[in-house]
Amino acid sequence: MINPATMMKLMAAKNTFTANHPKFTPFLKAVFMRGEDSVPAGTVIEITVTKPGQAPIATNLKITESDLELMNTLKELAGQGQ
Repeated sequence: MINPATMMKLMAAKNTFTANHPKFTPFLKAVFMRGEDSVPAGTVIEITVTKPGQAPIATNLKITESDLELMNTLKELAGQGQ
């Protein structure tokens, strides 16, 4: 069980993040929350990080069945906190 004070800190940090990046949460919902098979195994996620004054660095990962199991467990945990 998560300590209530820790949960409140996490919620405050989430709210700050959402306020700073208002388009990110809707983007994640559009990708991950549409239907049961919204991100099936074999989906490729690409990430690029561009630091000020530096060249971009990119990578990608292919979603596996075990990744999907982890995502489902995290969704279940998030649902328990509501």
